[in-house]
Amino acid sequence: MNILHIYKDYYPVLGGIENHIRVLAEAQAAAGYDVTVLVCAPGHRTHRETLNGVRVIKAGRLLTAASMPISLAQPVILASLRADIVHLQSPYPLGEIANYLTRRAKATVISYQSDIVRQRRTLRLYGPLLRRVLGHADRIVASSPRYIETSEWLRPVRDRCTVVPLGIDISRFSPPAEPYAGPATLLFVGRLRYYKGLDTLIRAMPALEGVHLQVVGDGPMRAPWERLSTELGVQERVRFLSEVSDAELPRLYHRANAFVLPANARAEAFGTVLLEAMASGLPCVTTEVGTGTSWVVQDGVTGAVVPPCNPHALAEAVAGIVRDPLKQREMGQAGRARVEAEFTRDRMIQRIEAVYAEALAA
Repeated sequence: MNILHIYKDYYPVLGGIENHIRVLAEAQAAAGYDVTVLVCAPGHRTHRETLNGVRVIKAGRLLTAASMPISLAQPVILASLRADIVHLQSPYPLGEIANYLTRRAKATVISYQSDIVRQRRTLRLYGPLLRRVLGHADRIVASSPRYIETSEWLRPVRDRCTVVPLGIDISRFSPPAEPYAGPATLLFVGRLRYYKGLDTLIRAMPALEGVHLQVVGDGPMRAPWERLSTELGVQERVRFLSEVSDAELPRLYHRANAFVLPANARAEAFGTVLLEAMASGLPCVTTEVGTGTSWVVQDGVTGAVVPPCNPHALAEAVAGIVRDPLKQREMGQAGRARVEAEFTRDRMIQRIEAVYAEALAA
């Protein structure tokens, strides 16, 4: 099978979707498939290389606008390629339109990662085209049933949607040998962007006396959120750690009582970090934003789900877990079992291969 992945960036650019493509592409190449990744280069020149058996083509980029690269070379290169399967990651208007216009592959699969949330002006222009793109896809992959139910773009094409949850390498994460015995500690891991809702957790901290918060990650909201912790007088209990190494991250999961992802918008479509925390034996507290967060975390079983942008509800849920060691242990064990059953990397890869077979048959 000849597989072509299309997106805007690829390794060594770091990001959830970029890493997802890399995991799929390298596993497919290792299985003997002919795999190409077509993305945009950081600069104006096109270059090609082979990484771990994957042919990587990075098309020259003119500029970046509204978080999307503008490239004339990428559609031209796409028109010259042949594939059995084109696998697109959405939202990525340039790649979606180029593939829709050329249609050189036997079948098109679209992984619908998220609605376009903030770029409303872009969506007004692109919306009619997006409906055509989705309507002509052979299969559409959603990471959770909740996203299909709540997305105005997926509901009309639900008949060609398949749920394939994201998966992680659970060998990297495991419950600690001994329960954490330090001061009550919460952990947040993620890019510091508005939709992560970390400000809601910081606003909950005054009500959580004696509880500490470790923040792993960096991003455009770091400075204002650090100022917020100072304004609320909790800066001594909120520690911003920036990025950490892959080796250090599992140890941070082991030095916490609960994991919190207080998302406030649909841009947080799934929350892979929730899987890492659950695999590490941590109960998780997240929010109901109509996406995969409230599907991954089972309220009252593997953690708690609360309304977004509600510091009081968040503080109550967190306190109910961190002050109850038995609940922590039971929820942590249930979370680990759920990841092992549903969210492993191998299971995700197998499910994607089954989607390809369905697309080609259709």
